Amino acid sequence: MGKRTAERYVFYLLKSGKKNVGELALTLQNLSENIQSCKICWDFCDASPCKICADKKRNHNILCIVSEPQNVQIIEKTRKYNGLYHILRGTIKTDDPEDIKYLKINELFKRLLTHPAQEIIMALNPDLNGETTMMFLKNKIKEINPNIKITRLARGLPMGSDLQYADEITLEDAFSNRIEER
Repeated sequence: MGKRTAERYVFYLLKSGKKNVGELALTLQNLSENIQSCKICWDFCDASPCKICADKKRNHNILCIVSEPQNVQIIEKTRKYNGLYHILRGTIKTDDPEDIKYLKINELFKRLLTHPAQEIIMALNPDLNGETTMMFLKNKIKEINPNIKITRLARGLPMGSDLQYADEITLEDAFSNRIEER
């Protein structure tokens, strides 16, 4: 949140009265007391393991790696994925590689040693930090299990886009990931 947005929130709360401020304070206190991290996937939840990790109907052989907890909710809304998740809580920053120690990468490697998966889906943003993280993870995961299937989300032109505004990398990805018409 930026400085101006924070300032707007403060003035909104000051104008709204003590009741709203008290309710917000109580809600934030309940949040900090009742929300924890799932010790398997590192999502935020009210009980560990979270509902997804505890669900026996999900495919426990497929693991989707995402950078942030919000990504789980986005993927779940599609109702097209039925495996488990691992949340890194960020990506490797190319300008600050020391940041890696704050990510849940070592927890991922330990998880793969104790509960091997058949497929890993890399669902990170296709930006420089996401690509760096995916390349690092792919190499390390292959050291743990050279036979594991590692996939990534398809990339290319978004629906409704115009070719004349697409950059070369996006067009290259669109050609590389083209699909057959049925």
